[in-house]
Amino acid sequence: MSGHSTFQPKNAAVKWLDQRLPIISLMTEHAMDFPTPKNLNYWWTFGGILMLCLVLQIVTGIVLVMHYTPHTDLAFRSVEQIMRDVNYGWLLRYMHANGASFFFIAVYIHIFRGLYYGSYKAPREVLWILGVIILLVMMATAFMGYVLPWGQMSFWGAKVITNLFSAVPFVGDSIVTWLWGGFSVDNPTLQRFFSLHYLLPFVLAGIVVLHVWALHVPGNNNPTGVDVKSGADTVPFHPYYTIKDGFAIMVFLAVYALFVFYLPNYLGHPINYEVADPLKTPSHIVPEWYFLPFYAILRSIPDKLLGVVAMFGSILVLVIVPWLDTSKVRSASYRPIYRQFFWLLAIDCVVLGIVGAKPPEGIWLIIGRIATAYYFVHFLVIMPLVGLMERPRPLPASISESVLGKKKHDAQAQAAE
Repeated sequence: MSGHSTFQPKNAAVKWLDQRLPIISLMTEHAMDFPTPKNLNYWWTFGGILMLCLVLQIVTGIVLVMHYTPHTDLAFRSVEQIMRDVNYGWLLRYMHANGASFFFIAVYIHIFRGLYYGSYKAPREVLWILGVIILLVMMATAFMGYVLPWGQMSFWGAKVITNLFSAVPFVGDSIVTWLWGGFSVDNPTLQRFFSLHYLLPFVLAGIVVLHVWALHVPGNNNPTGVDVKSGADTVPFHPYYTIKDGFAIMVFLAVYALFVFYLPNYLGHPINYEVADPLKTPSHIVPEWYFLPFYAILRSIPDKLLGVVAMFGSILVLVIVPWLDTSKVRSASYRPIYRQFFWLLAIDCVVLGIVGAKPPEGIWLIIGRIATAYYFVHFLVIMPLVGLMERPRPLPASISESVLGKKKHDAQAQAAE
């Protein structure tokens, strides 16, 4: 998608470089002058926020690795040494630990924004699928990173989650043995998780590049879901959206700093400040908060194999959402029935998160099963049927009309003629 770029190097050195390696003109065309719908709201700023989160996690992670020791006898002590003896080690660790939580907050908002405004619909199916792959890689990276402090919840979380693969018929036990590097969670497990936790963020960065590339082919979706009709529907990304994204990033960083400096352990587990003990099982084993909805789905099904299938299926179902939604209208702003079901889905995910933190017994087990059933019914039944039965509200003729109103848009079009 091209549009506003008229870049012509004036500096001789820049012109010389750009003729041989057109990186400056490429950045200008695809970052500064990229034509962007003029009606994007603040929900679209989370793309830039996620880029910042990824950079923060990689930078703080690289520095932490310089002081961390991936050995079961030394890992817990090395983390405490980072906190106490390394200059600003406490800050780096709290930035990294809370950064993971804020990374997931931003990515979940980003996903729900896509679901609300239909950003998965043609021609953006590949863009959406790459986003789901990013989510999967993020989850794998976060899980392995949570094991590294080698506290009680780290150890037992690794034991419980890796044991899930034993439910796979025929090869399950072999997979678990391979993951553990032996016949129990021990030093080989920690070293494997450390190696993969360090590698996967760079894989994630590569997929993000593909994600941005896939975005720049059709261009941004927008709150109306109407395609760009002319140059009047767009503005250059800079300065309009660099300023808007910059403001949103500052607000996001302010909340992030509040947790880093004043509530650094609020999103974690106190029991993880005890060194891992294979002979002392915690009374209630739970993963980090961002895994709780999927953990609730896993525990809501009594059969182990079906529970594992449902847990992974709850993520993989997102891959086929572009084909499950049968409506020709993208944005839920013009789909009154679907909009109500969307908010029910959002509430359902919050309920699953609450259930995931509770013991799987009594009323919580019943609520978890109902919430799990609704999650899959929403995507596999409600979304296709509503798309066929719903009568959407009339769409604006163009993005400009949705911003300026029909009379002003017509007057502007006549003046342009």
